Amino acid sequence: MRERETELEELLAHQQRLLDQLNSVVTEQGAELHKLRREFEALRVVALRLTEQVNAGSPNLPHEKPPHY
Repeated sequence: MRERETELEELLAHQQRLLDQLNSVVTEQGAELHKLRREFEALRVVALRLTEQVNAGSPNLPHEKPPHY
């Protein structure tokens, strides 16, 4: 019976370590997701402003071809 208890304790220890590792990964991914959402929102705002300028015919936008043409 003692052998079975030892096996269960070892299994529990392995599972706890795995759970801790998975929790660490999930936490890191959550932080990365939060960062990417902020960056996406900033880019979305820039894109909307540029679209508004194009639609308004803003003279602030360059209408010349880039030098590589």
